[in-house]
Amino acid sequence: MSVQINDKVYWVGKVDDRKVPFHRLILERGTTYNSYLLMTDKPTIIDTVDIAFGREYVDNLMKLINPEAIEYIVINHVEPDHAGALPALAAKAKKAKIVTTELGSQLLKDMFRLHHREFVIVRDGDSLDIGGKTLKFFETPYLHTGETMITYSAEDKTLFPCDIFSTHIAAGELFNDLAQGEYLEDFKVYYKLIMAPHRPYVRDMLDKISALEIEMIAPSHGYILRENAASFIGLYDDMSKDSGNNKTKKVAVVYSTMTGNTAKVAQRLVKGLEDNGIATSVFNLKSADIKEVTEVIKESDGLLAGSSTKYADMVGSVEELLKELKDIPVEGKFAAAFGSYGWSGEAIVHIENYLADAGFKVVNQNYLVGTIGVDEQLFPLRVKFDREEGMETAEKAGGVFAELVNSN
Repeated sequence: MSVQINDKVYWVGKVDDRKVPFHRLILERGTTYNSYLLMTDKPTIIDTVDIAFGREYVDNLMKLINPEAIEYIVINHVEPDHAGALPALAAKAKKAKIVTTELGSQLLKDMFRLHHREFVIVRDGDSLDIGGKTLKFFETPYLHTGETMITYSAEDKTLFPCDIFSTHIAAGELFNDLAQGEYLEDFKVYYKLIMAPHRPYVRDMLDKISALEIEMIAPSHGYILRENAASFIGLYDDMSKDSGNNKTKKVAVVYSTMTGNTAKVAQRLVKGLEDNGIATSVFNLKSADIKEVTEVIKESDGLLAGSSTKYADMVGSVEELLKELKDIPVEGKFAAAFGSYGWSGEAIVHIENYLADAGFKVVNQNYLVGTIGVDEQLFPLRVKFDREEGMETAEKAGGVFAELVNSN
């Protein structure tokens, strides 16, 4: 099945009308995997379909074009529901160059053993002439994984944003102006589940596309938005703004340090928090009153607790404070551990255990992977001495923690 959606632009995807398992959910209304063929002088594919439908996808595509004529395959996002058919397509489209981000190329090479293929690496604002149409690319990391980008066809005024602006509906009619039923709530639910945890990156994306003239949005799930495309950008703008309750969230940052390195980590965490609208209360436990700190934690919306490591253990008054936390109501507030180390770094493990025992919602690698798909090791944060790469990670970790607190 193929449908022309614009001049020389065809939908060549798959409508999956099952109850589809997806991210530990069941998509009761199914979904679509939208792939697009731009039949220009340099024929180009934008995204593919789920890995389960790879052979069917290529067979259908061959009814429109000889795959050997395809010059470019654009992969906006490497998850298997979008890049899954790439190996089957690449086996037939032997001359096609794969267009993606630097991280995307690394992931695709490893996932599909495509080390022998030619990649075109694109960055923010790069353009590609595909023979009659011009594609522009913008990196949109963490919408919803690190390698993601979006593609804009200038002549068609069409945005191909992959998961962004998507809806999980088996939309056989393809276009939103032909929709047979209500879909706006599904659009909002998709945003809430997939995009909302990455609100700052949504804001960045909206800023990047603000200067583009967009008449159609052709995402990778659900309806192609050719009616009132601007209204859906407006919805993302509204949904990604601060909650509007005018209440600034507060995070307590407490630590003990031996040589000052953990203090430096705390400072960079604080910068990440404050850059994302969080008010902070910072305590070096060497000089702080434990009862005062406990009262501040009680009134805060989140806690970051840190310690250097000495003899595989915490230092200073950290343990004394953590024991006090069992006696205060934490009501599922977010908390995480951090610290510097020289040769081991076990303090963060002990801190995490205390935080969990006290009833905090502990942010660690398992939590981040399982909820928002961040696969970088951010928490528990373990920085060797005061190395700059660790400090940069601390600042990023502060930003991620801020967003969790803001959305809680």
